[in-house]
Amino acid sequence: METTISLLDTLKTFEQLKDVPEDQLQWLIDNSLDRTFQDGEMVATLGEEMSGPHFILSGKLHLSGMQANGQWREMTFEEGAITGYLPFSRGKIMPGNSKSIGESHILTLKKDKMMEMIRENFELTQALVHVMTTRVRNFTALEQQNEKMMALGKLSAGLAHELNNPAAAIVRDSVSLRDHLKLQPHTFKKVINIQMSPGQVEAMNEELFRVLTDKDRKVMTLKQKNEREDELVDWLEERSVENSYDIAESLVEFNFCSFDLDRIAEHIPNDYLSPVFKWICSIVETERMVEDIQESARRIAELVSSVKTYTHMDRGTDKQFADIHIGIRNTLTMLGYKLRKGNIQVVEDFDHTLPPVKALIGELNQVWTNLIDNATDAMEPNGKGILTIKTHKDRDSVKVSIIDNGPGIPQDVQSRIFDPFFTTKELGKGTGLGLEMVQRIVQQHRGSIKVISQPGQTEFEVCFPING
Repeated sequence: METTISLLDTLKTFEQLKDVPEDQLQWLIDNSLDRTFQDGEMVATLGEEMSGPHFILSGKLHLSGMQANGQWREMTFEEGAITGYLPFSRGKIMPGNSKSIGESHILTLKKDKMMEMIRENFELTQALVHVMTTRVRNFTALEQQNEKMMALGKLSAGLAHELNNPAAAIVRDSVSLRDHLKLQPHTFKKVINIQMSPGQVEAMNEELFRVLTDKDRKVMTLKQKNEREDELVDWLEERSVENSYDIAESLVEFNFCSFDLDRIAEHIPNDYLSPVFKWICSIVETERMVEDIQESARRIAELVSSVKTYTHMDRGTDKQFADIHIGIRNTLTMLGYKLRKGNIQVVEDFDHTLPPVKALIGELNQVWTNLIDNATDAMEPNGKGILTIKTHKDRDSVKVSIIDNGPGIPQDVQSRIFDPFFTTKELGKGTGLGLEMVQRIVQQHRGSIKVISQPGQTEFEVCFPING
């Protein structure tokens, strides 16, 4: 009788059982296994049928195993904790191994008594259901955080690649420009000895900068560039201009043709053609490197701006009126590397007459990110794909459709894709919370989301009020 009283008093100290009547706690004791485990002794093993609930009266339990998302998870349950199988739990099989840390004293309800407890012990059942819902809530919050971290990891990897190219170009061109400027004194010596009238210099200068400032430069194919280079090399060699190949290569980049060289040469005495064209080549090279540095810097600034707008860093947490297309395009920028890597063609079918929508823009960007990322993953097996994004107004609401031409979602799972922890992705690639989070955000905006899928086309349609 002392042991029973001791167990009853111990159970009363459990925070979760504080409102459970004594007679129900006594029923629990009478229908449970009272066991002691030594340090390192296994309480439950991976793959076996779950038992419990377990009430840890003293000691600790260590649980380790693989989660549904492929991540290894370790947890420790201490004295006063309740773990194991709980009422109405859908988990039937142990997700990992559970062993004792030190000596543990554990009370375990016999599983065949679970239905009797539910029928006859309301407060006890209610307390254990509360333990289960708290467990699910905590686990969901953790997995949602993991989902966000996974998304952040994908975006970071793409951004790192996106930023690396222009940053490397700036470094490369700045080094080349510095080396190029070191050669300028040598070129200057030859140019300073040229004897030309002010009129000739002015006329030549006008012709030169007419070509350099041409905003409508023709984009040539590789074959056209090679043909143009051969044309300029022939022109320069006929006039005994030194380094004709290097000069021709530089001039072609700015669309110089033999006609342009003829007009410039009209104003230059024949004896000075070689040093003058070397000087022109030097100007063109400098111009090209400065343009490359400007374009790379512009690209970095654009990416940083996209990140800032995507995350809505400079805004509060209240709903704001904003152009929905900006958020979608910024999301495409964030996922640009993955889209190009997957050989995905993006088709924008936007209704630009849409008014600004009132929404939590940062939250909506998570919706676009998840849907576009999922569509890209779906098309991955094909090695290419077409992603179509449509926007249009439907009375007082805005509709956004994200369509991919992947294999489609099987009919038998379409009704479950928004369920927490359900995923069609391979082990370790998805947590099953992306679409659940999407649905939650859309509902937060008083909207709806639906999917229409068949082999060769999957469409997610998001609809929510324009005025929030």
